[in-house]
Amino acid sequence: MKKVEIFDPAMCCSTGVCGPVVDPDLTRIASAVYSLEKKGFQIDRYNLSNDPSAFVENQKVNQALADGGPDALPLVLVDGEIVKTSEYPSNDELAQWFGTTPSELQEKPRVRVSVEFGK
Repeated sequence: MKKVEIFDPAMCCSTGVCGPVVDPDLTRIASAVYSLEKKGFQIDRYNLSNDPSAFVENQKVNQALADGGPDALPLVLVDGEIVKTSEYPSNDELAQWFGTTPSELQEKPRVRVSVEFGK
């Protein structure tokens, strides 16, 4: 089974829905990763803000950052090899790597929000 690792630039969250402008590419990749994880595929994301050790400990990622700086991110590894820099993989690429279809990568995470009124 393939292992995919996505190394994100520093950001406050991986969903793309925080901040003043929603990034559609981040929401797409968040949905794809969620869908793949639910199907039992091995896909990991590392955020430079939250997981700096993952960037330092991986020699290939560390070297890509030394060579290209932060513009190398996002960076994607498949089975330990760099396959993409400076952009997220498309749903077609993810589907090809995992032997699934792009339409299976669009499930949205469901989050429950509770609101309390006056106490």
